[in-house]
Amino acid sequence: MASSSPNLECRMYEARFPDVDMAVMIQVKSIGEMCAYVSLLEYNNIEGMILLSELSRRRIRSINSLIKVGRTEPVMVLHVDEEKGYVNLSKRRVSEEDIQICEDRYNKSKLVHSIMRHVAETMQLDLEDLYIHVGWPLYRKYGHAFEAFKLVVNDPDSILNSLTREVKETGPDGTEVSTKVVPALTEEVKDALVKNIRRRMTPQPLKIRADIEMKCFQFDGVLHIKDAMRKAEAAGNQDCPVKIKLVAPPSYVLITQTLDKEQGISVLTKAIAACTEEIELHKGKLTVKEAPRAVSEREDVLLAERMAKLSQANAEVEGDDDSEEEEDTGMGDIDLDKQQEI
Repeated sequence: MASSSPNLECRMYEARFPDVDMAVMIQVKSIGEMCAYVSLLEYNNIEGMILLSELSRRRIRSINSLIKVGRTEPVMVLHVDEEKGYVNLSKRRVSEEDIQICEDRYNKSKLVHSIMRHVAETMQLDLEDLYIHVGWPLYRKYGHAFEAFKLVVNDPDSILNSLTREVKETGPDGTEVSTKVVPALTEEVKDALVKNIRRRMTPQPLKIRADIEMKCFQFDGVLHIKDAMRKAEAAGNQDCPVKIKLVAPPSYVLITQTLDKEQGISVLTKAIAACTEEIELHKGKLTVKEAPRAVSEREDVLLAERMAKLSQANAEVEGDDDSEEEEDTGMGDIDLDKQQEI
């Protein structure tokens, strides 16, 4: 298995290409006049193509609003040409359910791949050979190697000792005389793998988010909103600290991170109740647009992009004299950084 210059490039799964009608994770590499060129991240960055007609079900006014170079997102496989190593993809045909399934699978696969690649690099092993004898057999047996790695944390021997490889033995004249079955991993490599799995497979905190709208038309409405925000953040605790951020008046998001999903949802629900009680004391109103729920990395990225666009739009109109309406509604600018320092 050892090599002086090991190969560290390999697809994540045993199949060389994805199946048609399967959602896969891609990264956009370039955008042409007729299509976008992407890399399939789970399949060793083989090239794929998305025709512009497959970007959206609606009329396309701005391509940049639908797809950007460098962005990572799930798309649907339409056609696979294994001979040419090419894949046709669609963004408009992928459903929310497909997106969720793809993101969940990819996040698990990415972690497994990172562990496998680190072991291959540090132990000077060929990554594909490590997948052939360890990774892919675990995928076949457990549905996903991630599930096997979780078991390795507490019981490595029962999972890894069952993996084997065949070694051909030759006679003095160089001819093959027999095939011997040996453990897939040496003790040294096994120890390195177990150590990396235990280090990387610690529980990851979930991000819980709620989307609200908050208004107060009273005099000093901005101050009343700040007080309500403080009440919301005070509802958090050491395990689930609550932060509330302004998206654009009157939209806000409440966020917490926790290892316990139910606890996070409960804490944000209490934070919303505290915020509602405070703002209603001053004849304000709070409306829950999206109830507390666990959000994905992609949803975080979309929120950040939305906030960046709104910030840019606000900067472009900064200095306008016609600000009476904003002042009257009590929804002036809120300095969130200073708010968090209070």
